Amino acid sequence: MNTTMQSILKSYARGVVVAVIPLIAIHETDLWAYAVAVVAGVVAPALRALDKKDPAFGLVADTLETEVIKAAKKSASKKKTK
Repeated sequence: MNTTMQSILKSYARGVVVAVIPLIAIHETDLWAYAVAVVAGVVAPALRALDKKDPAFGLVADTLETEVIKAAKKSASKKKTK
């Protein structure tokens, strides 16, 4: 599994955990409440994944990653020559 996929899955997991923890804290026993919380936790990462301009997961992500790698290599080669 590549790092982008891991980041996406972690984002979904964080959303679900943040939505479910308050239910656990108040000792909620209704399974419907947990189902709604899971759906609510998935909404924000899903919207982010659908955003094509999102620098982390959208279509721009690959372009930005390539540019960052090129800049890092260029910076490293300048340091070697000094």
